[in-house]
Amino acid sequence: MIDRRLIQHFDWVLLGLTLSLVAVGLLTLYSAVNAGPDIAHVTGPLYLKQAYWFAIGATLMVGMFLFNYKWLNRWAFAIYAFSVALLVAVAFVGKEVSGSQRWLVAGPWSFQPSELVKISVIIVLARYYSECASEDGLTLKDLWKPLIWTLIPFVLIAKQPDLGTGLVVLLIAGSVTLFVKIERQSLILLSAAGVAGSLVAWFFLLQDYQRERILVFLNPDRDPLGAGYHVKQSIIAIGSGTLLGKGFLKGTQNALSFLPEQHTDFIFSVLAEEWGFLGSAVVVAVYVLIVIWGLNVAMRSKEPFGTILAVGVSSMIFWQAVINVGMALGLLPVVGVTLPLISYGGSSLAAIMLGIGILMNISMRRFMFKA
Repeated sequence: MIDRRLIQHFDWVLLGLTLSLVAVGLLTLYSAVNAGPDIAHVTGPLYLKQAYWFAIGATLMVGMFLFNYKWLNRWAFAIYAFSVALLVAVAFVGKEVSGSQRWLVAGPWSFQPSELVKISVIIVLARYYSECASEDGLTLKDLWKPLIWTLIPFVLIAKQPDLGTGLVVLLIAGSVTLFVKIERQSLILLSAAGVAGSLVAWFFLLQDYQRERILVFLNPDRDPLGAGYHVKQSIIAIGSGTLLGKGFLKGTQNALSFLPEQHTDFIFSVLAEEWGFLGSAVVVAVYVLIVIWGLNVAMRSKEPFGTILAVGVSSMIFWQAVINVGMALGLLPVVGVTLPLISYGGSSLAAIMLGIGILMNISMRRFMFKA
């Protein structure tokens, strides 16, 4: 029998904010894939596929808040091991598209296990930190396990190659770790190690096109018709939207197919051109509200696992939105990160809605734990 208190504490605000972004995403995606005859011929059904993935994501979201989220604590390591095993499977039997091997195929569907990994890393870190966090802060001795749990999927994802998703995993783990507090000396040593690791990655791990993207970010005129073309066209599209935009389906940069990857990495540019500064500002405001609401869920949680879990999910949404919008505005390098709930990408949509389901679960059950 369903506890009436669960219905009384149902988070309608979070559900409404989520559905509003999904609706904006479907409308913007419809516009993006109808940019011109060539694009429409290849990608016309994409908004329908996104609608199907929304149905899958909604099912996962509902399924997630039907049971007590404390079960995630019990099964944290099994969930993590399963997601890492899927990443390993991608390396052997994954589907390759445009030089990247990121997808597993299941019948007519293909999905990216790297999206599930974001959730699993949050869960396993929430379990560990809820048991070992202290007021004095975590030491290096406390952090070696979380570091390994984070680096294993990061390396597997970066090898696909998918540096953007790998960086999001690192940022999520870093945000959760900073939230639970790190001892000052340990933080300094980790920061130094991070700088050294970045230098090693630059000279020995990054591929040529990845270095070029960073160099173009630092100097946009370095390759305006090559690596810098995406960003230049994105900025033109956003700027041409002015205050109120050109209107739905009336974006010229999009309609004339000047804007590359308009349904994934640069869908914010399509939105900004058609709905202008005011429309895009409203969308950004909704993201801010979702993140603030997620952090509010964390503050209201009466036990540490739920608090850390909510912070992790909120940071996932925050970093993906910041990176995607930053790419579109030319404020960050292009690393291939989708805009949560709006960009085309079934795996990303399902993972974000799964995360929203976790937030709703924590919010609904806060009354079940004593302060």
